[in-house]
Amino acid sequence: MANYNNILVAVDLSDAVDSVVQKAVDVAQRNQAKMTLFHVVEYLPPMDVSYEPALTTNWAMDSDLLVKHATDRLQKICDKHHLKDIRQVVVVGTAKYEICTYAGENNCDLIILGAHGRHGIRLLLGSTANGVLHEMPCDVMAIKITE
Repeated sequence: MANYNNILVAVDLSDAVDSVVQKAVDVAQRNQAKMTLFHVVEYLPPMDVSYEPALTTNWAMDSDLLVKHATDRLQKICDKHHLKDIRQVVVVGTAKYEICTYAGENNCDLIILGAHGRHGIRLLLGSTANGVLHEMPCDVMAIKITE
């Protein structure tokens, strides 16, 4: 197994987040690696019938509220797992794109994420995990989420 220095842990804030975080903590401790807890708020602006974004000021306000909620939730996760001095990042966008962009810009050498595996053709990993796996040059660890 490779030695990792910079681990990105992408979480979706579902009930399964604890199992993903715990496995990530175990890997980070074994490798004495720094860890970033990362969440993407996948909030899309309302669409009109021509499929063009209909941006309103309400969308921006709703987005800010979702980011605040996600930020608060990440802090609770860190508190629950006794994680101190860990970077917490919340962004708005598309999960696959934001995870890959952040990992590339911050020289992450391992991405850990949960894989629900219930997305049609991509039954093994799920669309986000599958997309990240095929896009990134670094290692990707998918934690199987069971219902």
